[in-house]
Amino acid sequence: MVTHVRAEEQGDERGALLAFVEEQRGGIRRALLGLTEEQAASRPSASELSLSGLLKHVAEVEQGWIARAKGEPPAVRRDESNWHECFVLAEGETVASQLAYWEKVAAETDAFLRSVPSLDDTFALPPDPWFPPEGRVSMRWLALHLIRETARHAGHADIIRESLDGKTAFELVAMEQGSSWG
Repeated sequence: MVTHVRAEEQGDERGALLAFVEEQRGGIRRALLGLTEEQAASRPSASELSLSGLLKHVAEVEQGWIARAKGEPPAVRRDESNWHECFVLAEGETVASQLAYWEKVAAETDAFLRSVPSLDDTFALPPDPWFPPEGRVSMRWLALHLIRETARHAGHADIIRESLDGKTAFELVAMEQGSSWG
């Protein structure tokens, strides 16, 4: 179920962008409601994706983009040799610990995007082969990219959750709100 994002205050573009990021974060969080660690780690389709893996991935990617925008290295450096590790919980990692980490990352994202002087400000893309040489992107681009990245994986999470136990987004929103449809 699509949750409603309230209209932004007049001229609050940052608030609108951050509200849409948060809406998509909620879709991934809801997909994990009521699951065991084993269920969250299971892969019910031909895909290698699991709900816990998606959770880890979106948190890590969001942190990495904000770090780049700040001119800092990401907390975890990924390349072709270890990219697959961002989709699997490592020893000692749990859904709860990843949710707590993502909550911290989300707060940092919100604070950072609200603090930059202008959404037109830019930062350099890293010299990775999948980015254009000497590329730069704006803070607005960053916010839109986070919406796109999180929304794509929220869609994956919907499909995985429904494959696990048949629960749809409508039911998960009701679970989150402590009510039931019927």
